[in-house]
Amino acid sequence: MTTTLLDPGTESAEAVLTGVAEVHAVLDRLHTAAATRLPAGGHGRLVAELDRAARRIEALKLRIVAAADRAGTATDAGFTGTEAWVARQTTVSRSEAAREVALATELDSGHDATAAALDQGLVSTGHAAVILRAGHDLPAGVSEAQREQVEAHLVKQAQRFAPDQLRRVARRAIEAIEPDQAAVDAHENQLLRTEEQAARDKTRLSFHDNGDGTVTGHFTVPTLAAAILQKVIETMTAPRRMRERAADGEWFSDWDHRRGLAFAEVLEHLPTDHLHPKTAATIVVTIDHTTLQGALKAAGLDTGQQITASEARHLACAAGLIPAVLGTRSVALDLGRETRLFSEPQRIAKGLQHPTCAADGCERPYAWCELHHHQPWAHGGRTDLTDAIPLCQRHHRWIHDTGHNHQRIPDGSVRFSRRT
Repeated sequence: MTTTLLDPGTESAEAVLTGVAEVHAVLDRLHTAAATRLPAGGHGRLVAELDRAARRIEALKLRIVAAADRAGTATDAGFTGTEAWVARQTTVSRSEAAREVALATELDSGHDATAAALDQGLVSTGHAAVILRAGHDLPAGVSEAQREQVEAHLVKQAQRFAPDQLRRVARRAIEAIEPDQAAVDAHENQLLRTEEQAARDKTRLSFHDNGDGTVTGHFTVPTLAAAILQKVIETMTAPRRMRERAADGEWFSDWDHRRGLAFAEVLEHLPTDHLHPKTAATIVVTIDHTTLQGALKAAGLDTGQQITASEARHLACAAGLIPAVLGTRSVALDLGRETRLFSEPQRIAKGLQHPTCAADGCERPYAWCELHHHQPWAHGGRTDLTDAIPLCQRHHRWIHDTGHNHQRIPDGSVRFSRRT
């Protein structure tokens, strides 16, 4: 990514400023056009192309930041560091500026595949940060050629996944160079172990008495603990029950207030006589039998997070945990026409296939979903696992709504469109 064309102080800096001025002129025209009613259709393409353009501009800004850092611009201007200089120029926080500078300088020292994809707007700065972090996490014996191979693999994956999803893919990035799945599993498990230990080191809880009958608290806890608490709160404040009708007949919903009330209720009912033996919520852990016996392989929660094998085995001692051990035949999952409602074992099993709502593009967690019969029960549908579709409350309404079309696509998800 290193270039001299963008070094401050050269005549090319004026050329760049001229080009940026032209971009602003184009944006002025586009904003004027967008102020009028846009024709129906084509909005998706517009959003995608505008996002790609924004990514390209962000990539150009990172190149300028890297060039300024090389030239010592911040020091010459009397700033303590490039991050302080960037924070002043862009009015972002010092911490955000520091992240930008770190990303810019690292891209400037190599990582050609990531830099090129960022320049083309194919990936975002969030994707780039995940890819570079994955490079740091590779085993020590990996060669430079193998690192480039892994990076190219992740750049390709970044065009399919959001940064948070790419983060999970990146933990298994050595699959691009390591054919042994046991080694890949062990590497992923070690990365998760490191994250879990770092999370415990950062864990904090503080209280502040506001003097008005309320106390404000702040906590930082490991992802697993947060997932358990979040699932309890979401169960108590399920979206379907969070909407109430106001006096004027309008619907309203104050999510934060409801969650606060639910949290207070949890605290008021803590079993202080035996706090240790039982987990407060049922968390489903997806883990195969060999891992449960001692293999090194990450396990997945139905709340979307991943944990190490050792943490899963530790949780297996808790009464509130349901280990979903793949390969068992101890529970019947197909109930045919004998019952209309799906059973709890069926719900658990379906969560192994769908971490989120099955609606195409919906990221509401599976814990919020209801199971819908693909073939309606009233029309002869069966309460079998293959007929179950997990849908969040909104998409469950839509699938029964005559105002929406829906189509089940090959990967098992459902695509919705509004009827015209």
